[in-house]
Amino acid sequence: TPTPPLSRPRRPPLPSVDPVVLVLVESQYSQLGQDIVTILESARYPFTTEITPGKGDLPLLTDKGRGRYILVIYESLLKYAHTDSWNRQLLHQYCLRYRVGIITFHRANQNSPPLLNLRGLPLLLRTNQALRDASVMSRSPLLHLTRAVTDRGPLPGDDWTTFTSNHSSYQAVVQARPREGGPGVGSGDNPVPGFSRGLQDTVVLDVGLFDGVQRVVFGHGLGYWLHRLLLVDAITYLTDRKLSLGLERHILVDIDDIFVGKEGTRMNTKDVKALLDTQNQLRSQITNFTFNLGFSGKFYHTGSEEEDDGDDLLLGSVLEFWWFPHMFSHMQPHLFNNLTSLQEHMMLNKDFALDHGIPVDQGYAVAPHHSGVYPVHLQLYETWRKVWNIRVTSTEEYPHLKPARYRKGFIHNDIMVLPRQTCGLFTHTIYYEDYPGGPEELDNSIMGGELFLTVLLNPISVFMTHLSNYGNDRLGLYTFLHLADFISTWTNLQLDTLPPLQLAQKYFALFPQQRQPLWQNPCDDKRHRDIWSKEKTCDRLPKFLVIGPQKTGTHTRT
Repeated sequence: TPTPPLSRPRRPPLPSVDPVVLVLVESQYSQLGQDIVTILESARYPFTTEITPGKGDLPLLTDKGRGRYILVIYESLLKYAHTDSWNRQLLHQYCLRYRVGIITFHRANQNSPPLLNLRGLPLLLRTNQALRDASVMSRSPLLHLTRAVTDRGPLPGDDWTTFTSNHSSYQAVVQARPREGGPGVGSGDNPVPGFSRGLQDTVVLDVGLFDGVQRVVFGHGLGYWLHRLLLVDAITYLTDRKLSLGLERHILVDIDDIFVGKEGTRMNTKDVKALLDTQNQLRSQITNFTFNLGFSGKFYHTGSEEEDDGDDLLLGSVLEFWWFPHMFSHMQPHLFNNLTSLQEHMMLNKDFALDHGIPVDQGYAVAPHHSGVYPVHLQLYETWRKVWNIRVTSTEEYPHLKPARYRKGFIHNDIMVLPRQTCGLFTHTIYYEDYPGGPEELDNSIMGGELFLTVLLNPISVFMTHLSNYGNDRLGLYTFLHLADFISTWTNLQLDTLPPLQLAQKYFALFPQQRQPLWQNPCDDKRHRDIWSKEKTCDRLPKFLVIGPQKTGTHTRT
């Protein structure tokens, strides 16, 4: 009889730790500190910030045997390295006991020495460098969202820090080349003595072989878009995916104001054909991608002859798209205080839809200018359900327009309200060269900027665009084609499009805590006051005070 194998000894359970990130910043006004916080807020990761004191004193790290933080982020590598021995030992003991990692950054300045050794770490820093061609290392275990690609061209700024170590614990995550003639490099004939022209490590991973603590060190701030992507991956890696966004992203692109717009801003037949062609092209990168068209029937055939032909081609291709009702004459619902008149107005749009074969059973609607959705106009919700059987809508106004990362969803009167995102395209955004701030503003938003981060940090994104964005220079098509290309090139994200009802059900399955609305005072937000019924008022009592001595007739009965 063979001897049974020895059972594997049980490892002691990992001590409990709260899923909260500790962020140690230089000051409450530091740009890098604010950038870190923005990423954490957008990803909905719980965190707390503390200003790093000069002596390096740490906040309380444990509470009744539980670890208070799952990750520590130091804005300043030097502040971390120069922490006094007592606090450094406390921090490292905590990291070892609770398996907590550290993320930190080094931003050089004019006073930084060209070479710098860190106390307690086998890491040599070379500062104030100008670099180009950042390459993400395919073998790095840190990569999750990020793909191993090279960003060709000069990196922003000439204050980069690179890292060298002779210890096996340090692995390159990103490498870059020195820019010819850049600071600390010299010319081809006269290089700086001792300077290597080979690849330099700009982001390194310490896998913990040196002292048991895992770290990720960045040689620049978050002004470089790739570092924002890698920061999200670093958080995922160092928390053993307890803080992770996953790879699925659901995108819905609404096109408001179909048939609305003055002559010269509308779509002609060529524009409609381009819309159809682009929709098919996007389906190769975004599963089931379908444009969602919001129509106002009153404005059908109110453009030029070519634009009226475009209207007809849209209706001739009605089954190629999804459709949702705007208001018939693009009026704001909060202007209707009579339920019957609002219902009659909605019926005009429904009759238009039935006459032209537009499907009316999607259960999704959007109000012009987000009127009546939040702050809630009760007549809108009741009429939506009665006329259209609406179950889903979206708004950018809850709880406020800005900052966009705070937008949430809620459910009212059995209608699910999704947060809606802008993408830099508004009714007046028609020509590429005339884009506000210049065309590079739009390109930067798509390629690593605000629009890219919106998709990266939100599992569900409902984007608002307009009819005028798909005529003339067709900026709507340009934007989403380039966004899909950039995401597929640089990330492992899996993009798809779901019908609004399925999208809303998934959203509130992910964020059930948002189901109950947060009621606020509409008078505190100008945008909310502008889309609030005129029958409601922000006036407050008392409007006057009666002042006088007692027993002289100044008492008023109410």
